[in-house]
Amino acid sequence: MSRTADDALVPPDPERVDPGVLVALLARHGWRRRGGAPGRYTRWTPPGEPESAARTSLLVPERRTAGARYADHAELLGEALDALARCGEPSAREVLTALAVPGDEIRWHRERPPAAGAAVPWTAAEQLRGAARAMLMSAARAERDRFGYFGARHTGYADAFLERVLVGDAPGHQLTAYVPVPEGRSTVTTLLRALQATRDAVDYQRTTGGMEAFDAAVGLGVCHELADSLIRMVRGTEGVVVALAWAPAAGPPAGFATVPEPVEFSPGDLPALEAASDRYVREEPSVDVRVTGTVTRLRRPRPSGGGTIRLRVLAGADVRHVRVRLPEEGYRIAAQAHLVGLPVRLSGRLERRTGFRHLTHPSAPAPVHVDEADRDRLMKALHGGVDTFEDSFGG
Repeated sequence: MSRTADDALVPPDPERVDPGVLVALLARHGWRRRGGAPGRYTRWTPPGEPESAARTSLLVPERRTAGARYADHAELLGEALDALARCGEPSAREVLTALAVPGDEIRWHRERPPAAGAAVPWTAAEQLRGAARAMLMSAARAERDRFGYFGARHTGYADAFLERVLVGDAPGHQLTAYVPVPEGRSTVTTLLRALQATRDAVDYQRTTGGMEAFDAAVGLGVCHELADSLIRMVRGTEGVVVALAWAPAAGPPAGFATVPEPVEFSPGDLPALEAASDRYVREEPSVDVRVTGTVTRLRRPRPSGGGTIRLRVLAGADVRHVRVRLPEEGYRIAAQAHLVGLPVRLSGRLERRTGFRHLTHPSAPAPVHVDEADRDRLMKALHGGVDTFEDSFGG
């Protein structure tokens, strides 16, 4: 989530704004309707301000067809948008941001201890942003596939999704993301289902002590990465609330409530979330793979005989690194490939041991010969990651 909402302070073109959408956003963010002229416009004031003391008052024209608009329709709408841009109310910024990115809103709110005061520690604000980013990454991956543990799977897709997400400015205890519709809608619905399934699984575990609900929840998008993001978000708080709101112009997706219920987690949920996070990693299944990678480390206890190599995986498996125990001849081939800067390719069974992935029953490594042009692409792929290499070399 590298984009911010600063550009949203520039009011949009009134001709591109639907008054009905603006009214829906004002109501969503707590603005109060204060009458108006029926059939022509409605009047709105900021949240929490008495009508008599309101410093900002917006006149929003009624939604009408292009041929039936009043002459001052665009003028009224433009003045309302300009007033929002000048208003110091935080909700005004949020309304303008939502207009700039017509999409769904995801809002995270962390409950802080009463004695914490108004200021938020820098580390707490960074923790919230990092956890929110990880949560969106998990949803983007789960929208593509279902795994209890993703590792490096679909990282490129998730990164591309985040590039389209706009982040609103907010105090350090809350954060809002704006996801464009329609291209981001499926990820948002995946996230909502996964959060609801996580909440149900946590309740089941706390009631019965069983973890079966977390196994079933994988089919709804729950995974190690989502559980870990919730752990990071909840730890050090009195609770976390995740609320979603659909884009007013698009309306709710089929099968979902018009106003989804916020999903809440508390420190009491941490043991269940931590157990689920560990369980998803521990039970990652072993798979047969054929990987291509560069040798980044070589180690053997004696000058001769077999040894262990570490590969940076470029293609063939959704992991970044893997260790392989090789006999003497295979170790010698890997060492020579390392010296001349060539990747190697070998097959085996990918397993997890003591937190690191190993390739067991490996075949003999074979150097992958590349010409100068391919070598340049390889060097770029080493910086670009797994997806880049596979695009360049086709696995």
